[in-house]
Amino acid sequence: MPRIALVTCRPGPEVAVDRDLPGLVAALKEAGADARAVVWDDPDADWAGFDLAVIRSTWDYSWRAAEFLAWAEKTGAATRLANPAEVIRWNGDKRYLGALAAAGVATVPTRYLAPGEPAGLPDDHEYVVKPTSGGGARFAARYTPDEHDTAVRHLARLHAEGFTAMVQPYVRGIDAAGERALQFFGGRLLHASRKGAVLAPGTPYDERKVAHPGLEAWQPTDAELAVAEQALAAVPGAPELLYARVDLVDGDDGRPQVMELELVEPNLFLSLHTGSVAAVVAAILAAAR
Repeated sequence: MPRIALVTCRPGPEVAVDRDLPGLVAALKEAGADARAVVWDDPDADWAGFDLAVIRSTWDYSWRAAEFLAWAEKTGAATRLANPAEVIRWNGDKRYLGALAAAGVATVPTRYLAPGEPAGLPDDHEYVVKPTSGGGARFAARYTPDEHDTAVRHLARLHAEGFTAMVQPYVRGIDAAGERALQFFGGRLLHASRKGAVLAPGTPYDERKVAHPGLEAWQPTDAELAVAEQALAAVPGAPELLYARVDLVDGDDGRPQVMELELVEPNLFLSLHTGSVAAVVAAILAAAR
């Protein structure tokens, strides 16, 4: 009987509830596994006692990035960790978007501003400011050129917290076509979803956002699949990925481009795609064996 840990985090005011977790634990148990949800920073967790630890909803990791990476490396040395620690290290900082762009993957244009660097914010188009380590639109906001002073204060807060900031043009295609999330599991396309725009005009960066507004099932196009597969192929070292989510938006030319590549703890949206549970369970069991 394979022993499997589905890795999560402690509940808190800034942490979303993983609605998929109880059902996934139950489905794995029904399939013959000794499965349980385990909090990643539980000091009493015996990771070596598991055949596989699957990172699922460690949704507080981005503001404890160094601690989480140290945990991933330690856990990966004790048991099989999915995804592997080297993937966590690379993907946990959104500067990976620059690496994808350099590899020829269509991505949302991104500039990075480290603490101490001058702002240099756009003065001719709407734009987004957010940290390179974050999730659920935490510390993210959109601005017009007229909101320069507010954006500068946002940058100052990010830098004071030790974050490198990223600045992207606001991709207007998301207002019409939404953001599409293509989910891969066990090396294959699992399902896809679409959601509306997260960042409403005038919403403060430190206000909690609805991370997945208007979520619905989606049938990906050939062009979306091609970009997603190209992004996954560009991950350094071609590691074995148990799971991946590629978030896409339409650029000004109407073609899909990568908004984010989620390899750490992407929401699987199994409550929307209930028919995918069996495939997820099968892939986890195969990885544990």
